[in-house]
Amino acid sequence: MDAQNTEKHYIKRSGWLRAGVLGANDGILSTASIIIGVAAASSTREPVLVAGVAGLVAGALSMAAGEYVSVSSQTDVEKSDLAREQQELIDTPEEELLELAKIYEERGLKVETALEVAIQLTAHNALEAHARDELGIHEMTEAKPLQAAISSGIAFTVGGFLPVLVAFIAPLNRMEYLQYVSAILFLAILGIVAARAGGSNPTKVVLRITFWGTLAMGLTAFIGHLFNINIA
Repeated sequence: MDAQNTEKHYIKRSGWLRAGVLGANDGILSTASIIIGVAAASSTREPVLVAGVAGLVAGALSMAAGEYVSVSSQTDVEKSDLAREQQELIDTPEEELLELAKIYEERGLKVETALEVAIQLTAHNALEAHARDELGIHEMTEAKPLQAAISSGIAFTVGGFLPVLVAFIAPLNRMEYLQYVSAILFLAILGIVAARAGGSNPTKVVLRITFWGTLAMGLTAFIGHLFNINIA
């Protein structure tokens, strides 16, 4: 069997995986934090549920819009660089060829080999060669705004729904504790799934995601107790 067909690479998943993990993490963490903060200062369930649902809806829309705008900005930069590079290939092809050869030389090729590689890649597709080796733009890692927006929006909704569900069923007098425990559990599961999807160490990912989740929810609960506002 061809080794190329059996090798498993995770870089192709980087775009949607980053957006999905970020969205789910924010959905769990921000919604649970809102609920914990309100529950710490509330004597009834209704304000807690309203705050949780409002945070879920607003957060999902904000996350999707924010991802689309930010990744679109990256796309604009990539397109601008490619257009500028295309014009340079037209105006100064010799200089661009030598620039490409220099890149390969700095990567360890001999001067003659680097120049020959640059000549052949330029003949095949000059813009593609410069995009990949000079600008670092590759098909597998190029920005995809719509994909990022959809991934993060859906992931936030799924992640945020879990704390809201807990808020519906958990006893009010134990809401903060159960929200915290369940959110940490959800974050740990997310960390394991993300690690497996990205081919990284699950233990490291889980520790990182649960540590920051604990810190955020702890500070939110502290603020709720500090103000001690009774929301009836």
